[in-house]
Order: sequence, then structure tokens, then C-alpha cells
Amino acid sequence: MLRLGPLAAAGRLLPAGPRFGPPRPSGGRVSLSRSRPPGPVGDRGLLARQVRAAAGSAGGGRSPALKTPKGTRDHPPAHVALRDRLLAAVVTCFKRHGAAAIDTPVLELRVPFARYLAMNKITNMKRYHVAKVYRRDNPATTRGRYREFYQCDFDIAGQFDPMIPDAECLKIVHEILSDLQLGDFIIKVNDRRILNGVFAVCGIPESKFITMCSTVDKLDKIPWEEVRSEMVGEKGLSPEAADHIGEYVQLHGGLDLIEQLLQDPKLSQNKLAKEGLGDMKLLFEYLTLFGITGKISFDLSLARGLDYYTGVIFEAVLLQTENDHVEEPVSVGSVAGGGRYDGLVGMFDPKGRKVPCVGVSIGIERIFSILEQRVKASGEKVRTTETQVLVATPQKHLLAARLKLISELWDAGIKAEMLYKKDPKLLKQLQYCEDTGIPLAAIIGEQELTDGVVKLRDVATREEVDIPREKLVDEIRRRLEP
Repeated sequence: MLRLGPLAAAGRLLPAGPRFGPPRPSGGRVSLSRSRPPGPVGDRGLLARQVRAAAGSAGGGRSPALKTPKGTRDHPPAHVALRDRLLAAVVTCFKRHGAAAIDTPVLELRVPFARYLAMNKITNMKRYHVAKVYRRDNPATTRGRYREFYQCDFDIAGQFDPMIPDAECLKIVHEILSDLQLGDFIIKVNDRRILNGVFAVCGIPESKFITMCSTVDKLDKIPWEEVRSEMVGEKGLSPEAADHIGEYVQLHGGLDLIEQLLQDPKLSQNKLAKEGLGDMKLLFEYLTLFGITGKISFDLSLARGLDYYTGVIFEAVLLQTENDHVEEPVSVGSVAGGGRYDGLVGMFDPKGRKVPCVGVSIGIERIFSILEQRVKASGEKVRTTETQVLVATPQKHLLAARLKLISELWDAGIKAEMLYKKDPKLLKQLQYCEDTGIPLAAIIGEQELTDGVVKLRDVATREEVDIPREKLVDEIRRRLEP
């Protein structure tokens, strides 16, 4: 969803995504400086002095300890390839739903998307944004919480008929999680108006609504008894008021529950709750038409503590059965979240003009960690390149023939490689294909040069066939067609 800038000129700080992603400001500082290749001689001299200084600070003239900045990590080629596949799947879904990409400065000090709409006087937009962003709080890398991470946001801005854009955001989450085949999942939905109505009919003053939301939001992590103790012991609620709240926030279901609450003698008399329940009913009607209600749960414990939400809120969690004897699946973490925020753009507009918005943030980092663990457990080998053909030679003194052929393939748009040796052994070249997953080898030897052909080898089956050189590109394309 939208991104919220940090309180100092650091990186982006995100409010709208799921609880795993968007941080809350808690101090600390982030550096966005990036190393650059040495430029002029003076720069190299400066770099050398810095390296020597670092080495000296290590003590005793020892080499400096090499490590990444705090809260960050390197990603080897296999990780990057896996992440690229994941991001491509998400972006494909966003584009399928007609979203246009935007980009905003990484040093944004405000709320980038809301600021972008207000500054450019945009009142209607469907956009997505995929970028690296930065937490300002202290990282917890042992729990997969890094200072630098990717965020994937999708938002619909504009005045539209109720619940149609909101339903599409939920459909997008359902499509992405289904396409990625991460396992069973559930998308929890609620509405801040319903939750505020619950607090009101339970006698909670409006000044405590936000703090009550943050307490209720813990119900997916701790049992009701502990949440109740916090309400009474820390938030100053009476035991009767806490028990009354508990009667509502432990409910979850579907259309039947919505109908039940619409008949509730107290909630039905609260204007906010009645509006929220009416929209929730409409939302479920649209989700039924989309055919996804089997994965949707109307959950009154969902609160999403951020205070700018004004309507529907939602969060997707992965589920797993702990063991064969437990039929009820348990949550293993949020992987997407968002909601409606109709008042945020107006905070940036000089005249306070509001632009209704709803959006979702996909938790790429958590999903990537799950996929990474799955690949590691299965022993699956991830291709790190897209090379289609290796140009190989079986005899010595044929480097010129390889260079000429690979140039022809590059010029034709074929992704090709060759080994950087004058006279590599053919077995080593073919082994390189197998090790890196290259599907085809174009072999050109003395006989092939004489006959005007290229021997095309299928690396997987080891079948070889002579192809006239002028037809080689077409044959490669034909074989690589999906």
C-alpha cells in the first residue's frame, strides 16, 4: 500500500502493509549511502586511505573485518533469481488489474503516495509501486526483520461506488497467494467503523479507541485472558467493559455473522457500526461473485493499530496444521495487509480536499523467506541466469569461430555464453551447461565449418542434430518456445 517516510532524512517507512512489514518509528538512524567504483586517481587515493584506516582500527595491522551494514545482508545470485521470480509474479498480477507503476524519491520525508496525489492534484488513480525501502527502527535479523527490504504496494484512489475497489484489492491478494502456492491461507477482514462501534456500545470513551485497537490487535498472538488483563490492568477499563468487548472481538465468520450483528440490539443502534456492517455485507456479496469467500473470514479481532484507516481493513495469513491430531489450522504469519484510508491525502492538500483510497501491501520479504526455506529443504537448484545457448568448440584453435557465431546469436537476440578460454575441453563446456541449466549447446568444429552447419545439442537429452547455419537462429527459437 502507501509508503510513509521516516522522521529523519533516511529511507522510506511504511505504514500500510501487514504487521510484519511496516515499522513504527522507534529511533535509530539509517544510512542510504552506497559505495561507488573508484573514479579519478584522487578518489582512489582517498579510498586507499580509508581502507588503511579501517585496517588500522582493527588493531595490530590486521585486515579489517568485512561485513555488511547493520540490519542488511547480501543476496547471492540464487536468492536474487528467486526474488526476481517472486516480484515478477506480483507485478504481473498488478498489471492484470490495470495498475500503472509510479516511483517516488527514496529520501521521501512524508507519505509518498498521499503526497504525490495531493501535489499533482490527482483524484483518480490505480497504481503499484515496487521498491526497496528502509526501516528506521532497530533491525531484528534473527527474526528475518531487516533494515533494508522490498515493499510491493497496490492502491486505488478516487471516488467510486462502495466496496467495489475494496473487493478488487482482496481479489488481488487471493490471486497472488494462490499463484505462489504457498499453502493454505485465510484473508481476515474487518472495518474500523464496526470496531469503533463495538467500543462505543461497550462504554469506552472515544479518546481510548486507538489504544483499544492496539490491544485488540494482539489477539492473534496472545489469548483473550492476557488481552483482557492488559485492558483492565494497563488501559484502565472496568472488568465489565472488557468482558463486553470480549463478547464481540472473539467472533469470526461470514455473511451469517454480519446478519447476526445487524440484528444486535446495541450495535444496530450505533451509526458507525451500522454503516460498517452494511458495507461489509456488500463486500461479501462482491467477494461471492469473485468466488473467493472460502478464503475470507470476517474477524472482529482484526484491528490493525495504525490510526489512519477509516473503513475496511484486511490481513492475509498463512495457515498450517500443527500435527495430525489438530484439525484447526494455526496462523504462521501475515503475508499481506491493507485497508481503506480516506482522509490521508486531505492532510497534504492545502485546501484539505480528500481523495478516498484503498490499498494493499504484499509482504515480499516474509514470502521470500518462506520460498527460500522451501527451496533449501527440497534441494531444488535455482537457475541464476537466463542463458539459452552455450557456444562450444570440440577442437583447438577455433576461438575465432566461437566469437563469430556467438556474435551472430547476440545480434539475433539470443541469450548466449561461451567459456573464456582459447581452447576449452568439450567435456568441460558441456558440464558447464548442465551445472548452470543452459538448455542448448551450439557446437562448431572443423567439420561443421566445412559443411556450413552447426551441431545443436539438447543438453537434457544429449541428442544432437546438424542445423544449416542460416537456419540456426530460427531452430533455437522454435525449441525454446513455451
